[in-house]
Amino acid sequence: MNRSVYIVDAFTCHPFQGNPAAVCILEQPADSAWMQSVATEINLSDTAFLLLREDGGWDLRWFTPKVEVTLCGHATLASAHILWHELGMESESLHFHSASGLLIATRQENRILLDFPIDHLSELNSDPLLVKAIGEKPQTIFRGREDLLVVFQTADQVRALTPDQAGLSKVDCRGVIATAPGDQSGIDFISRFFAPALGIPEDPVTGSAHCTLAPYWGERLDKSELQAYQASARGGDIGIRLNGNRVTILGQAVTTMAGALYV
Repeated sequence: MNRSVYIVDAFTCHPFQGNPAAVCILEQPADSAWMQSVATEINLSDTAFLLLREDGGWDLRWFTPKVEVTLCGHATLASAHILWHELGMESESLHFHSASGLLIATRQENRILLDFPIDHLSELNSDPLLVKAIGEKPQTIFRGREDLLVVFQTADQVRALTPDQAGLSKVDCRGVIATAPGDQSGIDFISRFFAPALGIPEDPVTGSAHCTLAPYWGERLDKSELQAYQASARGGDIGIRLNGNRVTILGQAVTTMAGALYV
């Protein structure tokens, strides 16, 4: 049976920027091991698998080249983009049923809005293994639901990081988010995301990490609407709106490839 598969650059309106994700449309439930094999074969930071439900919603799962994850922002954005722009879905909102609960995507002009759960942070006194692996002592360290957030004084410090990936993979977390105030007009903060334990040395643009970044910067800057930039080699722009225990993540996407899986 052939299955449609697409590659989408998320959190950008330009091809070959932002974060590429694969989106696979399933016609029937698939085995987890098979989905993991497909994600490993495609070898992007995340591959999304979509299955239409009887209620009109979509079951959504995400796999990195190594493991299944419980939340992925850029592959959710890519999935919504494919359903609207390639498959012609007419509804103004899409309901995704996932390991992180119900996620809703809506359209607003040329952007897609993702409704995600906000993260809650607790400050850590120190983490010598993390500091050694990241290669620079941060001002503050926080633990979120799955990730660690390390805050630096300047954007230049974040841009200059060259972490020890082997050491970072031993830190007890899904990934490490490095952040600092923005250094460009209109950008509230920048970040980078490292997740070698997931098979992702550095993720180009990480929507789910902004569930953790949003409450920190929202409180620090006393703002409910923020503009972020992920300072990877590809780079990506992320809009944020805080709403209680939820965060709206705004972005654009562009399809770069379409094909079929012959397995």
